Amino acid sequence: METASHNPSTHKPKLAPSMLAGNHAELHKGLDTIKSLPIEWLHLDIMDGHFVPNLSFGPKTVADLRPLAPDLFFDTHLMLSRPDLMVDAFADAGSDQITIHVEPFYPILETLRAIREKGLKAGLALNPGTPLDRTLPFLAEIDLLLIMTVQPGFGGQSFRTDVLDKIRAAHAIREERGLPFRIEVDGGVDSETAPQCAAAGADTFVAGTAFFKAANQDGFRKLIEGE
Repeated sequence: METASHNPSTHKPKLAPSMLAGNHAELHKGLDTIKSLPIEWLHLDIMDGHFVPNLSFGPKTVADLRPLAPDLFFDTHLMLSRPDLMVDAFADAGSDQITIHVEPFYPILETLRAIREKGLKAGLALNPGTPLDRTLPFLAEIDLLLIMTVQPGFGGQSFRTDVLDKIRAAHAIREERGLPFRIEVDGGVDSETAPQCAAAGADTFVAGTAFFKAANQDGFRKLIEGE
């Protein structure tokens, strides 16, 4: 498991392809595409049909993918009304990092600490309409801040440019406090929007539709990761 740097400016840009955009009847083929490239992260969107209006994967899917990709960093994003009740299941399934949302009503701080107690990295996510201030009490407890650039629930949505200001503000707070968390963006990330996010301070980029539909997936990776 990678160790977070205490100098945020040294974070290496990372592409985290999202399995949500793959063919769900043949997830192994999407995984093979990712494994064929020098990609370190895999993003797994977990939806409960309550917090977001869609259903996706459960712990068994994560557990079944884990032995097929032992070297990938499993970046698991829980879009659940009660993520605190599912930490053990997704940790045991093979997640390396679990990201929870700030919006639902549940014990956020205790859940972040429970994730870390399982030996995993902990992330906190917020939706486009949620003020960044909601995350401030928790920033010292996290390894990653996920700033949604679309309303979560479905892939293929258009990027919301109004979220760029939130990314800039998060970057400024990270620098001021000298905190080690990564800044991840998810939603409508493609060859045009990723550079905008990077310029605003993001260093981790979830791409689903744009990645799997790219004519040259390694070229897409190189663009995202700044090579």
